[in-house]
Amino acid sequence: MPSPSPDNSKRTTFLRRSASTLGLWAVVAAALASRQAWAYVGLVGVLTVIATLEYFRMLKAGGVKCFPRYGMLLAVAYSGTLYWMLLVNGQAPNGGLGSAMDLSPAASHRIATLPEWFDGAAIFAALAGSFFLQLRYPIRGLEAMQTVASNLLGFVYLAFLFNFAARLVFLVPGEGQVPGAMVLLWMIAVTKFTDMGAYIVGSMIGKHKMIPHVSPGKTWQGFGGAIFFALLAGCGLYALFKEDMPSFATGLHVLGGWPHVIVLSIVLCLLAVVGDLAESVVKRSLNVKDSGQMLPGIGGALDLIDSLCFTAPVLYFYLKWMTP
Repeated sequence: MPSPSPDNSKRTTFLRRSASTLGLWAVVAAALASRQAWAYVGLVGVLTVIATLEYFRMLKAGGVKCFPRYGMLLAVAYSGTLYWMLLVNGQAPNGGLGSAMDLSPAASHRIATLPEWFDGAAIFAALAGSFFLQLRYPIRGLEAMQTVASNLLGFVYLAFLFNFAARLVFLVPGEGQVPGAMVLLWMIAVTKFTDMGAYIVGSMIGKHKMIPHVSPGKTWQGFGGAIFFALLAGCGLYALFKEDMPSFATGLHVLGGWPHVIVLSIVLCLLAVVGDLAESVVKRSLNVKDSGQMLPGIGGALDLIDSLCFTAPVLYFYLKWMTP
């Protein structure tokens, strides 16, 4: 049976990727339309767990020793505890429950704060727990260090970094629906439009390889398309929904205004590209094409969130810096 031509193969991949992308945006839109904080963190949590599972499956398939049960337990425990603290702390200033817990659209919401020790304790648990489990096995060269490092990387890369997307939802105060929802939508749009622009432009006119030893499909033309699409999404969404974006009590817009929006769009674009290449490093090291088969044309959950793992923390810390 003859193999499909390259053009047909590209067309099929493009159609599958487009269908998966539309489906994903429908899920995101449904979560945002619900105006419920639990829907936002629930979506982040599901993707975190699936991506972590895919990560450990790739390690096992690549012959890398790891502790997947401990890694999954830690990811679930960290995510669940984080969401509980965010939802409980996102309360109305008058002491009543805000939109994080009270499902009334008229409820108000305040910035949720986390204990200073929380993240440090989680990273310590990931490292110390992995070393503790390794004590049961003999030392065979670098295998022990690789095992501990692989488990620690899985936690920091996925459960820790990606959950900054959930934190964004609770980072700004306001009235009505959870104010950070629009900030989260803006970040997702800029990040995924970066991926989309790189893919579309690279597929159409890509000729000059960007980093072929890491990702043979990435081209400099695609990189230019990524920047253009990121600016299109960042500036377009800001222009259309500027009034729906939250502001601080001082009147300062949460994204800082047009100069900040333009710079942020470019910075997030660069980070999205790095995040995509970071996953390529992992997959090529393990000789894996996709992290999973959950999304036709895209791959697994890890293929979906790889760039968000790098953009969400930076936008979070930017907003923390902008907070009066």
